[in-house]
Amino acid sequence: MINNVVLVGRLTKDPDLRYTANGTGVATFTLAVNRNFTNQSGNREADFINCVIWRKSAETLANYARKGTLLGVTGRIQTRNYENQQGQRVYVTEVVAENFQLLESRSANEQRQQNPSSNDDSFQSGGNNFNNNYNQSSQSAKNTMPDFDRDSDPFSGSSIDISDDDLPF
Repeated sequence: MINNVVLVGRLTKDPDLRYTANGTGVATFTLAVNRNFTNQSGNREADFINCVIWRKSAETLANYARKGTLLGVTGRIQTRNYENQQGQRVYVTEVVAENFQLLESRSANEQRQQNPSSNDDSFQSGGNNFNNNYNQSSQSAKNTMPDFDRDSDPFSGSSIDISDDDLPF
């Protein structure tokens, strides 16, 4: 059986770090993950995915990640249930994170936190502000990318001096 999850999204709030009775760290957090398409009004929507991470990774996440941090998470989907105070059975589906990666520099994270006015509304509007920032940064990256066009000749301008004896076939 395969149960693998890979997510890239932004934290909707600071991770909530707690400890079990035997001292094991556990952090819960929610990732806002943009959908790959826009809705009828042209806005990009986001899914809010509940996640949990355990042990030392939980402590590390709580120390370094804050609301709005761009985070990559790998893990698995897990379902659990419990009985609430009213005696009703409650089912919870969440991602149990096995590994995470901070996906932006500390300076970019601090700069975003210093200008929070544009970020607070982005989760309600489906992450449009974060998506716009991504589009701006990807546009600047496109300007520095080499040309991998199908018709371009990758060997133009340079010749390779190799004899037939050097070829392995």
